[in-house]
Amino acid sequence: MTIAIGRNRLADRLERAKERVSDLHRLQEQGLICRSGDFFPSVHYPPITMYQPMTEEEMFASYSMPADGLLDVYAHIPFCKSRCNFCHYPVKLGERSEEKSRYLAALSKEMDLYMRRLGIDRIKARSILVGGGTPTYLALDQMEEFLSAMAKRIEIPEGTQYNYDVDPITLIGDEGTERLKMLRDYGVNRVTIGIQSLNPEILKRMHRHHDAEEALRSIENCKKMGFQVNIEFIFGYPGQNLENWTEVIEQAVALDVDEIQLYRLKVEAYGDDQAPIKRVNEVRPDEVPSTEDSIMMKQLAIDILAENGFHENLRRVYTKKREHYSHYAHNQCCMLFDEVGFGLTAFSSLRDRFVLNTQNFDEYYDNIANDRMPMNRGIVRSREDQIRWAIILPLKNRTIWKSSFANQTGIPFEQAFPEKFAALKAQGLIFENENEVGLTTLGCFFADEVVQQFHHPSYLPFPAAAYADGPLHPLQNNSL
Repeated sequence: MTIAIGRNRLADRLERAKERVSDLHRLQEQGLICRSGDFFPSVHYPPITMYQPMTEEEMFASYSMPADGLLDVYAHIPFCKSRCNFCHYPVKLGERSEEKSRYLAALSKEMDLYMRRLGIDRIKARSILVGGGTPTYLALDQMEEFLSAMAKRIEIPEGTQYNYDVDPITLIGDEGTERLKMLRDYGVNRVTIGIQSLNPEILKRMHRHHDAEEALRSIENCKKMGFQVNIEFIFGYPGQNLENWTEVIEQAVALDVDEIQLYRLKVEAYGDDQAPIKRVNEVRPDEVPSTEDSIMMKQLAIDILAENGFHENLRRVYTKKREHYSHYAHNQCCMLFDEVGFGLTAFSSLRDRFVLNTQNFDEYYDNIANDRMPMNRGIVRSREDQIRWAIILPLKNRTIWKSSFANQTGIPFEQAFPEKFAALKAQGLIFENENEVGLTTLGCFFADEVVQQFHHPSYLPFPAAAYADGPLHPLQNNSL
């Protein structure tokens, strides 16, 4: 009987996965998804690779602090033991202890310069995220230096979520235990562990420097220390197939973690560097999963997660409890609150503007040494940009609240792209009620492509000719 139930469940999963492939093809014909099936993540608007030069003076002109004085905070540590083949960001590899100390000193000064520009003595945090790179790839004394510098400059109210993106290898053994204790002592209460896979062969292909056993030990160590634990996985990677991907997700749901996050592999750069994966795919194209297989992998994972009590809480993040999610991501992308970022390639996402730091180490150091902010690209959004931004980020990540939209844009929601919303509803991608507008189950699955409908023509992720000439071609009904 158990074997029969298992076979039936597998058959049902495969059937739903095939239905998603049919949806993919239908939506390609409608013009929603580019003909090639290529993927571009909607993380920011405009996309992070499309910003024009911007000076420090332009960034701060006419800007004032939020009325409540709260800011979400990001800090970036761009050092790793080795470079992963899927990473699209500049990093420096190996110990480089002197360089790490130099960077940490510059990062502290950057925070001081930023606070001076804002006219404040300390930052009052709504949430904190420390990412990289590998932000735990610091010697213990360097990590203490960094955490102490953050504590001196940032007020952390009781209950504030303090999140660290961590690497499994840095959290095991005696030193890993000390590192976790130090994080906990400084108020860190949530960790996102970049597991990426539990398949030994796929981990090697990704050029990860941990194995599956080390990944599992790191998860257990974090759970024992009382951290809220989020683990990440990449699908669509060369060498993956439906069988070995399913095995990984079935292992993941048995780990008793709070959150499981899924990322589809992005081959072309969407950050400040081109990942080695592009060359890997060119050398071994026969090992690259098809778009259809990637779509099936995603649906299989969703079904396995649902069978085990996990449901999508914030886009791509699956949890058992509603309260488990990244406050930093929710505040920035759903609530559109002001967020400041420090470090190489870090960004500040503010209520009417966005600015990026340089991606060049020497330029970063030189600017700060000369009392200059290391910002070099950005935008002060026009009225139209603001309206598009206030649709794209909340819709992608959770929902658009009509009252919030009106406050953020100065217009009622009903005046924003009514024909385009009607076309998306007709295809079963959008729902609307008196108070909110959101994505249906199908819309959530293709969330990145749905919200790209609202990109200005100059910010489309692919050329207009890459899409079929259907009712959902992104240029249809694209004017305010």
